[in-house]
Amino acid sequence: MNASLPDTHFSQNSRALCSAWLLALLCVVVLIAGLCVGSAGVEPLWRLLADPIAAQIIWDIRAPRTLGALLAGALLGLAGAIAQGLFRNPLADPFLLGSASGASAAVALALAGFGISPLATQWLLRLGLTAAAFMGAVLAVFLTLSLARGVQHTLRLLLAGVVVGVVLGAFTSFLSLTHPDILQVMQAFMLGSTGFVGWSACGIMGIVWLACSAAGRGLSKALDGLALGEATAQSLGLPLRSLRAASIATLALATGTAVAQTGLIAFVGLAAPHLVRALVKTSHAWLLPLASLMGAALLSLADLLARGLLAPQELPVGVLTALLGGGYLMWLMHRRGPTHD
Repeated sequence: MNASLPDTHFSQNSRALCSAWLLALLCVVVLIAGLCVGSAGVEPLWRLLADPIAAQIIWDIRAPRTLGALLAGALLGLAGAIAQGLFRNPLADPFLLGSASGASAAVALALAGFGISPLATQWLLRLGLTAAAFMGAVLAVFLTLSLARGVQHTLRLLLAGVVVGVVLGAFTSFLSLTHPDILQVMQAFMLGSTGFVGWSACGIMGIVWLACSAAGRGLSKALDGLALGEATAQSLGLPLRSLRAASIATLALATGTAVAQTGLIAFVGLAAPHLVRALVKTSHAWLLPLASLMGAALLSLADLLARGLLAPQELPVGVLTALLGGGYLMWLMHRRGPTHD
């Protein structure tokens, strides 16, 4: 019986490694496909590279956009897995602590303060909105922590996050009603878009993803302990307070960075860990990187569809992620059927 435990562990690791390679291959395929899809539809990559103008378009627009979708999805998938492990709730997502509402409120405040003009809007989209969204997301998380009086009580954190989200959402609606000229830009931000992602944004997201992945690897054993319950985690000698603080900091950094660059993209962080668990049952040491890869694949696929389905028109990528992710979760709940206490 004891000999079967190493065999089971080896089997889980082998399946997780195979899943990682398959997801990485899917990301590479989507990255290449993203270079071929534009306003004119799908064109062969070798033909595009033979044209100097088309090659410049690929390098300046399509490549950073496609890579940005991969990186933003990776950040959201990683943040979602951390959130679900931290709160021991499969319905937890990266926006649970109010970061989405904080980012939206900060963007609305920036737009209302600067006003809307072609020059101001262009500058804000490239610099001001990015900084505002990131700061708003981080400040909203700090507000949630202050209301919850720290990280000791998980339930209080959840309630504080809901309260902060509702209040900041109402503030965003108030600004939109009193400044109707910002509605169009706010709508684009709320629905999410990868259209403004450039190489600098890719660099920022890449660095943050590496840092958050390293932090997640260090937190994986703690998240495994929390999955057994707080009493069990304490009996194992885990410093729960500091581990919660580190998890929330990683979660806030990953979420704030992704939101700042792409706007609010729903369901990627929620659906990615579920899809990974459907593929393989494993510990957080594998779940976190696999959820990151799954998030990258999901968002890049949604971005590819958003560009190609109605070309030359473009759908908001957040609408597709909500439809695909929400549809999958609805199917999953229907397949599992009713549960009994």
